[in-house]
Amino acid sequence: MARDSHARRVTVADIAAAAGVSRATVSKVLNGRSDVAAETRALIAKLLDEREYVPTKRTKGVALPAAGGGLIEMLFNDAATPWAVEMVRGTEETARAARAGVVVSTLGSGPNPGQRWVEDVAARRSRGLILALSQLSAGDQKLIAKLGVPAILVDPVGDVDSDFPSIGSDNWGGGMAATRHLIELGHQRIGTIAGPLRFLCSQARLAGYRAALERAGIPADERLIAPGDFHYRAAYESALALLDLADPPTAIFAANDEQALAVYAAAHRRGLRIPQHLSVIGFDDVPMSQWVTPPLTTVRQPITELATLATRTVLHGGDLGGPGPGLPGRVELPTTLVVRDSTARRP
Repeated sequence: MARDSHARRVTVADIAAAAGVSRATVSKVLNGRSDVAAETRALIAKLLDEREYVPTKRTKGVALPAAGGGLIEMLFNDAATPWAVEMVRGTEETARAARAGVVVSTLGSGPNPGQRWVEDVAARRSRGLILALSQLSAGDQKLIAKLGVPAILVDPVGDVDSDFPSIGSDNWGGGMAATRHLIELGHQRIGTIAGPLRFLCSQARLAGYRAALERAGIPADERLIAPGDFHYRAAYESALALLDLADPPTAIFAANDEQALAVYAAAHRRGLRIPQHLSVIGFDDVPMSQWVTPPLTTVRQPITELATLATRTVLHGGDLGGPGPGLPGRVELPTTLVVRDSTARRP
């Protein structure tokens, strides 16, 4: 018997309440996602049929992705870094092909910044979320899950107890490759300026540095490991401290390219030439790394590829790799050593 056209429309929330699951789980079934238990999927399908659910382009509280168009949200802790700029560029290129727009936001300070941002996303009825965040609290995860839209994490701080897939680069392998390159050039005193150690990517790059030294039989000297925050000013001060040691390093591995450029400035201030007196290597391979003199040797992180995969994932309903069964919940893309003119044999 057909449902009365004047009756209240059955919503995703109604189905979720009847099934005892979240609205996000119902949305996954509606979008053909594979990551729902067969028993739960069958129950939801039965309720959808019995209650004559009629999908709409915009269901209250849940933004269901359309075939094309709409908005993709990107959320950063800091959108002003070269890495973030390249992520946005890659996302916009991929979204444009799907006729989707991109909205970039940063988490502000003050009470409940995540709550305010999630409310803004709900108001815009966005199609999917790319979360390039250092961390995502359990509370934020719950707020985002209630939106019922695909979300993906890019290089989160730690293991995230959520249904969100995550992507990143082989940071450990990149740190090892950078340090091994310097060792092969004959350097024994190799300093490093780490990234913020609350980030998994920083921890992995530092671990790769340590592993390369250990494999080469070079004892790690803790005095050669300097703190950094991925930004220029702190790296500049750390580089000066390294160069002022009684037995300074002959090479420095910086955990990102911005910090490597700070090493250039510190070396210039101390009257050192690169690479004649000091070899320098960075991480990321942002465009500016090719424009400096000498061009920077660095580890290429596939930023554009990360952005493309993240965008395609949310466009395809949250399945890593696109339509179909999808890949495991975590994907790491390879990094590549790019040798330019800032590294040379030990003086």
